[in-house]
Amino acid sequence: MPHSISPEVDSQNTATEETMSDAPAQNGDSQATDNDITMAETNAVPAATDEGDKKDVKLEDLFADVDSDDEFPSSRPVDKFSSSPAAPVSSFDGPVAMRASDPELLRLFYQRFFPWRYLFQWLNHSPTPTNDFVHREFAFTLQSDIYLRYQSFPSSDLFRKDVLRQLPVRFEIGPVYTTNPRDRKTLRNSSAFKPLAKELCFDIDLTDYDDIRTCCDKANICNRCWQFITMAIKVVDVALREDFGFKHIMWVYSGRRGAHAWVCDKKARTMDDQKRRAIAGYLEVIRGGAQSGKKVNVRRPLHPHLSRSLEILAPHFQADVLEAQDPWSELDRADHLLSLLPDKALNDSLRKKWDSAPGRASTSKWADIDALAKSGASKNLDTKALLEAKQDVVLEYTYPRLDIEVSKKLNHLLKSPFVVHPGTGRVCVPIDTRQLEDFDPLGVPTVQELLEEIDSWKAEDESDEKVKNLQDWEKTSLKPYVEYFRSFVLALMKDERDPKVKRERDESEAMEF
Repeated sequence: MPHSISPEVDSQNTATEETMSDAPAQNGDSQATDNDITMAETNAVPAATDEGDKKDVKLEDLFADVDSDDEFPSSRPVDKFSSSPAAPVSSFDGPVAMRASDPELLRLFYQRFFPWRYLFQWLNHSPTPTNDFVHREFAFTLQSDIYLRYQSFPSSDLFRKDVLRQLPVRFEIGPVYTTNPRDRKTLRNSSAFKPLAKELCFDIDLTDYDDIRTCCDKANICNRCWQFITMAIKVVDVALREDFGFKHIMWVYSGRRGAHAWVCDKKARTMDDQKRRAIAGYLEVIRGGAQSGKKVNVRRPLHPHLSRSLEILAPHFQADVLEAQDPWSELDRADHLLSLLPDKALNDSLRKKWDSAPGRASTSKWADIDALAKSGASKNLDTKALLEAKQDVVLEYTYPRLDIEVSKKLNHLLKSPFVVHPGTGRVCVPIDTRQLEDFDPLGVPTVQELLEEIDSWKAEDESDEKVKNLQDWEKTSLKPYVEYFRSFVLALMKDERDPKVKRERDESEAMEF
């Protein structure tokens, strides 16, 4: 990491790879028809067809939809901030009483709400199937906790059919390989089967903030501690765009307590592990677990990325950390703050003041540092060292805490957008960063709520052709999330087909770190 003092330790995760059966999809299995509609847009983009065909096809006319996801359970005490939604009270007593991972509930969700064609176009980067999709690995987690790796599909329709046949409680997306993952065992030379491309991903989980958040812990979240995710998205997103020139970055709610970033630019997808580790190291500042001491050790003068991050994070530190979290109200937490300050005499004065005023608010304790420093509590105080220590404190309590291993490896699998979290029932929806402050993780629809909404939906004018052609997701609170995903996919596909962008991508293949 260019702005770190301590050398980076690259703890490689050599996850053991389970060998699973690669049963081919049974295309004859029955399924509900996919009532996709044409979506008129203004931009027409020529579609790449098989070899000879050269038609102009509107990207907007190539989509249809449905949704699903999964993760872990929740046990937060019920209050207004609870992340574990109570079963909605409703006359609709079918899906409401079901667990989110119930097979019949998942079947309805996959059939009626999951945006299959949008997901296909997102991963395929073209209207017709290419190796970007055909050679892509998917991994299914089935009801019995069987984990099926190296699943692959020649088309969006066959992908949908196999999901409806097997009804996984979740599925993950892996890399594009040199050949069809299902055929890997037929290769004479096993080393010929290797990953070629995958989106650069980042994972942020609130459990990594348990030593500084005071409102919740473990799998539980509320709107107050969600602000740590908001801060992290702001810092990482601007760094990826301004420092590395990435454009197509999609953030996705994990369904309970975190967010995932998918960097979809071609130059990001084709990076090898070395380049991925370099970017991950560039963004990694917080090091050490909950029991470790000082977690921030950065060089001075600060790297421009860190200076910019402090500007972004300063308002959040005051409002969302000092005021909302009150992180130093308890004695042991206040002692940790003192351990981060450089002057013993100043620390002794602060400890004496705080011991005499139990329950003193963290905002006041933070102000006390400067007040006592100016009062001459320490005769040999190094004001520059104190300022730097305070900057480090702000970074420790606000800077993104990344699960860095997710970003380092080309072959790392990550949960798909639009699956259903089995514990909360919430759909893993994209987060519109243009309205980041308004995103409410506890307001994201659950699969049970979607089925209630569709059951109670009534058209104002049922004779209207537009109303007749509405897809089910358009009748529910899932609509803005699918529409945002659709616009993201269209922009990505448009750039993929732009010759100027292609040239720029080719020139960026030799990115220097």
